[in-house]
Amino acid sequence: EDFLESFVCVEDLADTSRARRTRIRGADHAPTADVDRGAMYGEPEDDDLAAEEQASSLRAFEKHYQSENTWEDLVEDESGMLRVTTGDKGYREKRRKIALAASNSHVCKGMIRFVYVVLDLSQAVNEEDMRPSRLAVISSLMYKFFREFFNQNPLSQLGLVVTRNGIAERVTELSGNPETHIAALKENLDAAGDMSIQNSLEQVHASLVQLPMYGSREVLFVVSALSTCDPGNVHTAIAAAKNAKIRVSVVSVAAEMHVCRRMTEETGGIFGVAQSQHHLEELLMAHAPPPPLNEESTKPSLVEMGFPQKRPLDKDAFFSGRGGDYVCPRCKSRVEELPSQCTVCKLTLVSSAHLARSYHHLFPVPPFTEGFGLDDEGKRHTSCFACYVDFEEGNESTSNENAPSVCPKCKKTFCFVCDVYIHEKLHNCPGCELVKFLAEEGQ
Repeated sequence: EDFLESFVCVEDLADTSRARRTRIRGADHAPTADVDRGAMYGEPEDDDLAAEEQASSLRAFEKHYQSENTWEDLVEDESGMLRVTTGDKGYREKRRKIALAASNSHVCKGMIRFVYVVLDLSQAVNEEDMRPSRLAVISSLMYKFFREFFNQNPLSQLGLVVTRNGIAERVTELSGNPETHIAALKENLDAAGDMSIQNSLEQVHASLVQLPMYGSREVLFVVSALSTCDPGNVHTAIAAAKNAKIRVSVVSVAAEMHVCRRMTEETGGIFGVAQSQHHLEELLMAHAPPPPLNEESTKPSLVEMGFPQKRPLDKDAFFSGRGGDYVCPRCKSRVEELPSQCTVCKLTLVSSAHLARSYHHLFPVPPFTEGFGLDDEGKRHTSCFACYVDFEEGNESTSNENAPSVCPKCKKTFCFVCDVYIHEKLHNCPGCELVKFLAEEGQ
């Protein structure tokens, strides 16, 4: 008992001296006496830990709406009533895209692109961090990407390569029909083994190096794995792609890989990591419009093109080529689809519609300015020039769909829906076309 009492006394003295030293330090450093110990050593507070635990417990579809403050969508109008403005975010985003496309109109872009899409079908795509799985999400987005790519690049050609089990397999050759790639991908969705970047680069390099220099050579990797299984030095394949003027871009579903980052930096491509399913779609669709043209990788030259006529093939008829309804104007052989290259005389075959649709990248419609236009009598326009929807009286933009905007050339007023359709789909202003038509007719 005497020993225990002495031990307690020693502990009391130690506590007293520790408290005394603490008070002395607090007196010497008064400004920092009340600093939290966790904040002093960089430790997270309880509120931060609770917020992190709550964020990690959210499902994938809930994280998409986590940063959206829905209460900020309520605004009070002039009459004192609450109005929901849920579409303002999408409205501003589309306005930003239209302005960005107009700002890049002076940048030289390639009208003819030769692109290979390398799809990672390793066992990593079977992960279920996206619903229902990565494979289901990626495949559906690839179908959408194929159609959007040929909508933006009617004169370009695209091919598909899948990598699994440490090898690369060329599923489709370069062609201009999106349905061909979609049908081939649906039949080759078996995921197994590991991804191989080196084999994929060597596969596409053998095809792209033989193409003419007037078209841009590009490769787009859609990667889900966190490692690559290569038979040799992958940096040798990267150097060969760089020497062949091949632009390699990567969209990663899982996380960043150093070799992918270095590959895009050396070849002048773009690297992106998807944070969600919605973000993955944005990263993929960003590769659909033609990128700025590199003067060192392409050489401007005159390209001889042919405009074949469509003639049905007679029964039991002899023909040259692969067969089809389109007849080459030079050698009279038949091809199946447009645009393509004649298998006999190697002439580039396109249609006049494809050529006309390619010019909207060179001469885009200028962005419209928000507000109302005036007629010949100086009165404000009360309806959309395209769809004739009426604008509400006394309000500049009561709703996003009816938000008016004016073409800077013809001074016609359009609603926001028609504004987006003109810039993203039509690529021609109806008011400007009407002015040209009236000028030609002498009215």
